[in-house]
Amino acid sequence: MEHRETRPKTQDSEKITINLGLIDLGQIDLLVNEGFYSNRTDLIRTAIRNQLNTHAEVVRQTVARKSLVLGLHHYSRVDLEAARARGERLQIQVLGMASIASDVTAELAVATIESIFVLGSLHASTAVKTALAGRIL
Repeated sequence: MEHRETRPKTQDSEKITINLGLIDLGQIDLLVNEGFYSNRTDLIRTAIRNQLNTHAEVVRQTVARKSLVLGLHHYSRVDLEAARARGERLQIQVLGMASIASDVTAELAVATIESIFVLGSLHASTAVKTALAGRIL
């Protein structure tokens, strides 16, 4: 089973929504106004990266312990058909993004994917996600 780290035709970031207290938000705006950051998003991304760097060793150890594949991984129809021909059932475990090609049928996904555990983002058709709902951890 070939797992390519090529980027599928999707966005490389995910939009999230957070709630902040008014004082925290005011302090962020103050730092933006004082020129420390170009905008709120810049400050929040920087803060998140700093925290991830602080905990990088824990992340590394957990990725190794849980046998997670790191990065962007795309599973094509050809990949899944080859797995089915070999009698393999995939246990997809990704930290980053896992994508299942849009031409993968729900039947093919059910026949070849035993489980999916993604820390990050899973991109697949609604039909595939619905068919695998009980296998997405």
